[in-house]
Amino acid sequence: MGRALPDRRAVVLVVEDEFLIRLMAEDMVEKAGFDAIGASDADEAVRILETRSDIQVVFTDVQMPGSMDGLGLVEVIRHRWPLVALIVTSGRRHVHQADLPCRGRFLAKPYQLDQVATALRESIMS
Repeated sequence: MGRALPDRRAVVLVVEDEFLIRLMAEDMVEKAGFDAIGASDADEAVRILETRSDIQVVFTDVQMPGSMDGLGLVEVIRHRWPLVALIVTSGRRHVHQADLPCRGRFLAKPYQLDQVATALRESIMS
C-alpha cells in the first residue's frame, strides 16, 4: 500500500454508521476526484482493509457502534496499515491534532465539499 499510481484515482474508505451521512460523504469523496468505498462500522472497515491493498485514506466518524469507535479504528489502522492516511470526523466531539497519530487529521461536522477535497489531497500528498 502506498501512493496512488498516476493513472489511477486514490481509494478512500468512508466509515460512518449513519447511512445517509455515509452516502453524502462518499459522494463528496467522489466529487473531489477519488474513489469511495463505504463501511458502516469499524469492524467492517477492518475486514475491507484486510482484503484490499489499494486504500490510501480512511475517512472515519468517531462515534460508532460495534467493538470499537473511530479512534480505536485509527489505532488499529496505524499499527496494521501505517501508510494509510487518516481523517477523523465528528459533530459531537473535537479531536485535537495531538491525539491523532502521524498522517492523521480532524475534520469537524458538518463538513463541506471543499473541506473534504482539501483534507483528502493533503492527506495523500503527506
